Amino acid sequence: MPQTATRRRLISLYRHLFQFFGPQHWWPARSPFEVIVGTILTQNTAWTNVEKAIAALRDARLLHPAAIDTIPQEQLARHIRPAGYYNMKAVRLKHFTHFLLTRYGGSVRRMFRGKQLELREELLGISGIGEETADSILLYAGNQPIFVVDAYTRRVLERHELIAAKMSYGEIQRLFMTHLPTDPALFNEYHALLVAVGKTYCRSTPNCKDCPLQYDLPNGSPLLPRP
Repeated sequence: MPQTATRRRLISLYRHLFQFFGPQHWWPARSPFEVIVGTILTQNTAWTNVEKAIAALRDARLLHPAAIDTIPQEQLARHIRPAGYYNMKAVRLKHFTHFLLTRYGGSVRRMFRGKQLELREELLGISGIGEETADSILLYAGNQPIFVVDAYTRRVLERHELIAAKMSYGEIQRLFMTHLPTDPALFNEYHALLVAVGKTYCRSTPNCKDCPLQYDLPNGSPLLPRP
């Protein structure tokens, strides 16, 4: 892979983040199916809330596809209440488990045997699953080489002038996947580290002075603090 300036910068950012934060151990779960449940529950909420919801599902012995598919939606919503938007997320969990059961006999392993791009399109066809969630399922549950883009990723890259403000999800994703080795472990850790720096330093009001990526900013600070 050629050593372009963009590739060198992306690798340098990764190395600084890893040295500063250390490994993030994503995704914390006991099974690939639990990872998938977590990716759906974590939409628009903090991970600490998701952990409470997953613990409630585990205590109720609901962390497998058939159980989520058969339990009444109202009961499922009560179990996942800590994750917020629980009625909507209960519907989304049921949409996914119905897909998994009807298309792959309830087997996550069988689901991941197919071609990545074809499975991605299938996941995007499930109501309530967008690009970030679909790619999180592929990367963190399926260990497939695809980069996950979220709001933290966009914010950090915009402030470092690696992307333009209106770049699409796919364009940002291709920036990483074109310039970095095709390695799911690298994509896993890089995304998790971008979340860490986004939550800690690259916030709506940035703390650039203490940020491990301060060295890479234009003139030492972002041109525009972006939400």
